[in-house]
Amino acid sequence: MALIKHIASRNSNYGDSIEYLLFQHNEITGKPILDDQGRLQYRNEYFMDGINCEPLSFDQECEKVNNLYHKNQTYKEVKSHHYILSFEPKDALENGLTGERAQALGIKFAKKHFAGHQVLVVTHTDGHNESGNIHVHMVLNSVRKYDIPKESYMTRDCDYLAGFKYHETDQQLNYLKKSVMDMCNEEGLSQVDLLSPAAQKITQKEYWATRRGQENLNQTNKEIRKDGLTPATEKFQTQKQYIRDAIDDSLSKSDTPETFKALLFENHRIVMHESRGRFSYIHPDREKPISSRSLGSHYSKEYILSNLGAEQIKDIIHDYHKDPVQILYFKSELRLVVNLQTCVKAQQSQAYANKVKITNLQQMAKTIIYVEEHQYNTKELLQEDLQSVSDKCTKLHQQKQTLRAELTNLNKQIHYTGQYFANKSAFIEMLKSENKSAFRQNHLQEISAYEEAREYLKPLYSDSKLTDMKTIKNEKALLSSELDGLEQELVAARNLQKELQTVHENVTAILGNDPNLKSKEHEAEL
Repeated sequence: MALIKHIASRNSNYGDSIEYLLFQHNEITGKPILDDQGRLQYRNEYFMDGINCEPLSFDQECEKVNNLYHKNQTYKEVKSHHYILSFEPKDALENGLTGERAQALGIKFAKKHFAGHQVLVVTHTDGHNESGNIHVHMVLNSVRKYDIPKESYMTRDCDYLAGFKYHETDQQLNYLKKSVMDMCNEEGLSQVDLLSPAAQKITQKEYWATRRGQENLNQTNKEIRKDGLTPATEKFQTQKQYIRDAIDDSLSKSDTPETFKALLFENHRIVMHESRGRFSYIHPDREKPISSRSLGSHYSKEYILSNLGAEQIKDIIHDYHKDPVQILYFKSELRLVVNLQTCVKAQQSQAYANKVKITNLQQMAKTIIYVEEHQYNTKELLQEDLQSVSDKCTKLHQQKQTLRAELTNLNKQIHYTGQYFANKSAFIEMLKSENKSAFRQNHLQEISAYEEAREYLKPLYSDSKLTDMKTIKNEKALLSSELDGLEQELVAARNLQKELQTVHENVTAILGNDPNLKSKEHEAEL
């Protein structure tokens, strides 16, 4: 399959493009790779041509055109557009694709779609990341150098007149993708539908973030192994990839939308939302949601529902007899029955009293349905459940207070650990100094901060070996996650407590007051 990528550049130094295309560069850092004598190294094999310019003077000629038309004079302007046409690696083995042939296809493509512009066309055969795929770079000056014949579809001056700038749009990119597909079909090269949404939409930014993250992780793991320890993970994941993997895992274990949403949160701490008919997901380490469109077509609402065999995702509210746990997350519409004898407004207005009576009948009916659904055969059973939930709320509140105190102490530990390491070097230099008193006076703030942190941390570490910052922050993340879960459970328990309290009072109103209580009151009156 052939792919086409677009990069808009505001770099005014067009010579950087020539240097990158001619010489070897580190793909992660973007810096040139030098030989033993500090000189640039040419790429193993490349093919270079220029359209409306000489390839090696591409930078100078572009600057002349810019000055001629007084364009690309400010930083914010896009100076050049960089297109990369990448072919499938197997095309070189099975379909006879060579560097020369790819270069010819690139020149033909550039002349057709970037007519009138200065274009630098360079083909590399080494492949990105040593993958072996042949790819063509097309770098064009954003300002058109020559007029071109006006076609019927050209409605703007910038479409055909010299001195106007090239503008990349979604429609234009889709047109180029269609042209790439047609070219590959004509040439007998591998191709897929580039216009269909990608199953996994991995942008160039995310791709390079993954590469850099993996490189840093490998280096960190190397240091960990030197200390005789085992790294916690070998694979770096972006937040988007973490969500993709979590969705794939939850989807494979779910048969209903409710189960899917529950598994996402329980196993991966990912919260799913629906807005304007689209799904979005919140990563545990961020507050802003990530839309399903930025993840790929296999993470959209339509795809997920089709795999679950559902037409729409309802709110995660189960019938109580199917899943008793879900009662914690159910917000009832039950309201307290109004006592007409104590309601002053009902005493003053018969119309209002009638309205209250109707409302009371509705609430009584809901209460009866609630009691039947939960099989409260006696009032004592309802009281037992209410007492049990009340006890649970008290216990959860105490646990919450304990966790908050632990989190506060952990935040102090993080603060003083950072303060300790940040000022440790100044303290060590003081110990090495010949005039310690003068050095301390000149660096009093740093040394005082170090000693303050040391005194705070000393009781926490009996073996005098400090825990590294990463470990403490991981412990904080786990504690914060546990606290979040506890707070959600407490909110749910309090909602249930309020609901059962309402039901209990309504049942009392329906059944009337305790006869024994009436007798005692009557005796007191006598």
